[in-house]
Amino acid sequence: MEFQEKTLTSECIYNGKVIDVLRDEVEIATGRHSYREVVKHSGGVVMVAIKEINSKKDAKILLVKQFRYPINQVVFELPAGKLEKGEDPNLACKRELEEETGYRAQNWKSLGYINTSPGFCDEKLYLYLATDLEFVGEHPDEGEIIQAYEFNLSEVKEMIYNGQINDAKTICAIYRAEAEL
Repeated sequence: MEFQEKTLTSECIYNGKVIDVLRDEVEIATGRHSYREVVKHSGGVVMVAIKEINSKKDAKILLVKQFRYPINQVVFELPAGKLEKGEDPNLACKRELEEETGYRAQNWKSLGYINTSPGFCDEKLYLYLATDLEFVGEHPDEGEIIQAYEFNLSEVKEMIYNGQINDAKTICAIYRAEAEL
């Protein structure tokens, strides 16, 4: 069975600061035409910053707490940030970790990437494990109210299990990082 779709036309119906929205006409494998609305996003980085590792379950992980306007909730999540167009994720993760938590990491390991919502959005988030941290002072972006907290890996997993953490990027990155510990 053929799964590819051929783009026939593409129109930008919204051009914003963070996203663009396209309306594409496509031809599917049966020859029929259909439409796709696609959110274009420059992507981002997510960091599992481990402050210390005494044992796997007691690894001290930095989470940030902040208000997320689209869901009207205060959430715990891993430090993360948006990529500027064309920005190297390997540099962005270092910038974002320091901005949001005040820490610099000596060691970095890529944990791959995730597609956040491939049914309608092209956003790709690059996941990183950051270790050997040194506090240098946080400096959040203008308009960003954010606080860093430390939790053991076992506490973070319990927060995931009991629904205190529902952020998909955090859940994915925690489980990828755990496999590296």
